[in-house]
Amino acid sequence: MTWTPELDELVQRQGMARQMGGPDKVQRQHDAGRLTVRERIDRLADAKSFHEVGELSGIGTYDAEGRLQQVMPANCVFGRARIDGRPVVLVGDDFTVRGGSADASIAAKPMMAEDMAASFRLPIVRIIEGSGGGGSVKTIETKGASNLPGGVDQTRGFYMMTANLGEVPVVGLGLGSVAGLGAARLASSHFSVMTRSSAMFVAGPPLVARLGQSLTKQELGGADIQARSGAIDQVVDTEEEAFDCVRRFLSYLPSSVHGVPPVLPSQDDPARADEALMQAVPRNKRQVYKMRPIIAAVVDAGSFFEMGAQFGRSIITGLARIDGHPVLLLASDPYHYGGAWSADACQKVVRFVDLAETFHLPVVYLMDCPGFMIGQEAERTATIRHGVRAMAAMNQTTMPWCTVIVRNAFGVAGAAHQPSGRLSLRYAWLSASWGSLPLEGGIEAAYRADIDAAEDPAAELRKIEARLNALRSPFRSAEKFWVEEIIDPRATRERLVDFVHLAEPLRTPGRSGPAMRP
Repeated sequence: MTWTPELDELVQRQGMARQMGGPDKVQRQHDAGRLTVRERIDRLADAKSFHEVGELSGIGTYDAEGRLQQVMPANCVFGRARIDGRPVVLVGDDFTVRGGSADASIAAKPMMAEDMAASFRLPIVRIIEGSGGGGSVKTIETKGASNLPGGVDQTRGFYMMTANLGEVPVVGLGLGSVAGLGAARLASSHFSVMTRSSAMFVAGPPLVARLGQSLTKQELGGADIQARSGAIDQVVDTEEEAFDCVRRFLSYLPSSVHGVPPVLPSQDDPARADEALMQAVPRNKRQVYKMRPIIAAVVDAGSFFEMGAQFGRSIITGLARIDGHPVLLLASDPYHYGGAWSADACQKVVRFVDLAETFHLPVVYLMDCPGFMIGQEAERTATIRHGVRAMAAMNQTTMPWCTVIVRNAFGVAGAAHQPSGRLSLRYAWLSASWGSLPLEGGIEAAYRADIDAAEDPAAELRKIEARLNALRSPFRSAEKFWVEEIIDPRATRERLVDFVHLAEPLRTPGRSGPAMRP
């Protein structure tokens, strides 16, 4: 006797699972310009590396004799796979089955995916489309009772959704309409990316319309809206671009907090000195300049991976490599508020400094900060509260830190350019300028009596400006050892290469920093 009948049934059930919601629903997905969850997994993972778990789960229908007629698969597909050779957990919503809602979900599947990532210390990638199991209006009828969010035996999923942020890299992909719990799962990640045609919201247009707001999905929660608000990190045009972003993000990080980020061979000259750096910062302090070319000149060629570009735009954040070593890079952007820290920028600093601490990444900060934002909007958004939180996040870090003062360092935000109470490296460019307050705009207030008493107030103002400008030379500060080193800008890359090699033995495997704020 053989087990051929059972084997035939296994193959039959596997085929039903791979049909997903049926040919018409698959075609509808394709007509909308979107891939199915299985196609997404195939294109994201290394070829033939996906090992599915729970493939046979779903709702079966049987004839009067108990013979199988059809199985409608659960709308969650998950398993283990490899991305660029690294083991990961992939979990995705199947929008072809009840639009990814709770009516067709089996809650244990996404929960096991989170468990698997934590237990085996593997990165997890959530491919999200739909409500992510959060339910729908029909759920009350199909279940026969009204669901209590976080009710009996329902909180563990919420716990795992956020607990993994302190354990493994968590990536969220929003590839369609993402609502409710799905939106929470997307936002609860270290890196999130949406396609431009996608939308994310706590509640969709029909529910919002009851508030008197008639909006399309894109008007309510389009990808660009969510990127500007800081709810997600990146917007791309195609799903293939989204998959490329996932691969690149993961390449800078360890598989879990129990390892260290991988150091890769570098083909870039560690002593490369870019002549353009001598002209990068204009002498006219009112003139802005571009920071991203400076970043490109000092990190390994092509290695900077920017994240959160549309949010908190006075600070640039991302991952990079210096002589093959991964770092978390912060850089001021004088094109936005002159590099001053807004409330949004402060929140962004907290998030990315925490990312560095969680995954043992040394921090490099290219600084040009004239202080916190000032004015009514700054006060209305509680900039100083968010600023103090950013300072606390910096001071709580244990990762090696190196700051390069490119131009401005003023006020309280100017002081927040390296962790306090411990050693870090700091270099100042020839263009650096600092103080408690900028001289421009402050001289007239500080020397009002002298200016008013002078026979020629304008001449007196110019005389005072000349005297103070001579004193604010960075070399005067270096004389007093108020700044450690002033360097030729062209030597920046060489100094940073030295820093990452000093930092290498200090990245401690097995230690877990504070969980990153989503």
